[in-house]
Amino acid sequence: MVHPVTRRQFLETAAAMVPAAALVTPFAACTGRATPGSSQQLFSISLAEWSLHRTLRAGELDNLDFPATTRTEYGLGAVEYVNIFFKDKAEDLDYLGDLKVRADDHGVTSLLIMCDGEGNLGDPDTAARTQAVENHYRWV
Repeated sequence: MVHPVTRRQFLETAAAMVPAAALVTPFAACTGRATPGSSQQLFSISLAEWSLHRTLRAGELDNLDFPATTRTEYGLGAVEYVNIFFKDKAEDLDYLGDLKVRADDHGVTSLLIMCDGEGNLGDPDTAARTQAVENHYRWV
């Protein structure tokens, strides 16, 4: 059975929580988590290659240089690739090896590859869906 909360009960409960909320910042400092104004990061972020799609399409940046640019220009240590920027290299082990070495040389982690143009994984047609899945195998 649900008991309705009165306005008075709600305000009393909320008022009791204010001192507890004041303890959050010191607790975060004790646990090693960053607090506002500290130099510690709360979380790490990555750079999605699509963020630089205009630069890549203009030829001002090459896919192989994306990890280095991510580290040197943006100070980030992880990347998310987009397959359209190296679609013809999906099975080129020399190219992919070079990309990995370049990322490793800059301390950059390659997190994922966003795949476009490989079919709809949610296609209601079984044959089309199966083909889309098979098209993605080369990116795994």
